[in-house]
Amino acid sequence: MSEDQKYADRIYRSGSAIAAGVLLLGLAGWLGGDAILRGEERTPVTAAATLLFVAPLVVAFTLRPAVFASDERVRVRNPFRTITAPWGAVDSVRAGYSTELLAGGAKYQMWAIPVSMRARSKATRHNDQAASGRPSRGGLFGLGGAAAGPSHDAGPRVAPGDAAVAELRQLAERHGEEKTDSGAVSVRWSYEILAPLAVGAVGLVILWLTR
Repeated sequence: MSEDQKYADRIYRSGSAIAAGVLLLGLAGWLGGDAILRGEERTPVTAAATLLFVAPLVVAFTLRPAVFASDERVRVRNPFRTITAPWGAVDSVRAGYSTELLAGGAKYQMWAIPVSMRARSKATRHNDQAASGRPSRGGLFGLGGAAAGPSHDAGPRVAPGDAAVAELRQLAERHGEEKTDSGAVSVRWSYEILAPLAVGAVGLVILWLTR
């Protein structure tokens, strides 16, 4: 069983980040591949070193971030580190301007669950309107008057990031009380990202010094 499968009860990722990562990798591969195949003199070497530096960064900040939550533990896969914490070691999960896992006396950001202040404000405005009985506004920018007929979305709304944090907090409270596993928090550096990133950076520095 792979490491991801062991934590795949709940998986939290950013769909927009994944889409952006695929787009950026495709663009970098197209431009870099063209420079490698058709470039002259030092251009192919420079393009290869640039790709080796840029591609791991794109993967690290778009495709890699994820949070895996099972009944035993939570694993936070950030751009350059992976934090694994049994629920018994989790103190809290919270969302302010970013989402954070507090475990083992330390604080770790969860890159896979971004906080959108716009989505949070939109949900708050919707809930205030629903509570006061005011109809939601229709049309472009809410200038088309009140929406006709009863609203089909009059229930309370929660911003996606806040909803994910609430689920993780419930898991922490539920399984933390069971204390089935109160082991220590482990942190592992993502050498599969850092190694090619370092090689690409060194290559670019050497090329710049020998130009």
